[in-house]
Amino acid sequence: MLTDDGVRIEALHQPRTGAGGETAQPGEGPAIVVAHGFTGSLDRPAVRRVAAVLRRHAAVVTFSFRGHGRSGGRSTVGDREVLDLASAVRWARSLGHRRVATIGFSMGGSVVLRHAALHRPGGPDRPTAATPLGPRATGCTVPHRDRLPAYSDAVVSVSAPARWYYRGTAPMRRVHWVITRPAGRVVGRYGLRTRIHTEDWDPVPLPPVAAVPLIAPTPLLIVHGDQDRYFPLDHPLSLAEAAAGAADLWIERGLGHAENAVDDRLLTRIAGWLAESSPGPGQRHNAPRNTS
Repeated sequence: MLTDDGVRIEALHQPRTGAGGETAQPGEGPAIVVAHGFTGSLDRPAVRRVAAVLRRHAAVVTFSFRGHGRSGGRSTVGDREVLDLASAVRWARSLGHRRVATIGFSMGGSVVLRHAALHRPGGPDRPTAATPLGPRATGCTVPHRDRLPAYSDAVVSVSAPARWYYRGTAPMRRVHWVITRPAGRVVGRYGLRTRIHTEDWDPVPLPPVAAVPLIAPTPLLIVHGDQDRYFPLDHPLSLAEAAAGAADLWIERGLGHAENAVDDRLLTRIAGWLAESSPGPGQRHNAPRNTS
């Protein structure tokens, strides 16, 4: 895929698999776009496992954020990554999927929130240069005239921060060392296979807690574990409060952080929520009930 700012992003489309093992046709049924966490990629075992479970319920698009995996560019740790996600959603629609939901983990969880606030059904959409073809996109693109929408029909945010610059836990202090210090970025590049941009945010992007009120009426699910060592429970509670009743909140007992912690049972529940919440073609978006 090629993003609006010219970064090439690797991505993989996998059609839905039926109960009997049969594979759906490309573009058939809904699609779920998976946004991984910081230092992840589409080839990481945890991301592949997430995709394998979700494929039982819908087609799945996985991709590597800029600076991760075989994608180009450098990570901006949640800022310009919204352009990567927008390209992935457009690609899913270009393959024929009329309903496209997004699910993000940790950094990806903040990205799906900001993306949903920026790209809303019926709202304005910024132009893109190209649309990729084929089941795996690593930069092979063709120009197009017809503008494909980048909005998501439903959003799931797992283990996301509510605000930027959080250093209240030891794991997050280590993350900030990797992001902000030259020695940390060397560790990120060679030890974590993540290339990190050296410049500070300018301007600072909209924080997730400020993005959440802009998402409705798109259905929103916030998932967080009570054993998350990165972001304590005040983060999901702040996000749910900002939604003012227009989001579902699941606090999961015993759950740790992001895609490495979610199990098949939770992913299946999330897929069920998406199936119930995503409107069919021509239907209106309705705000979900609050189950917090």
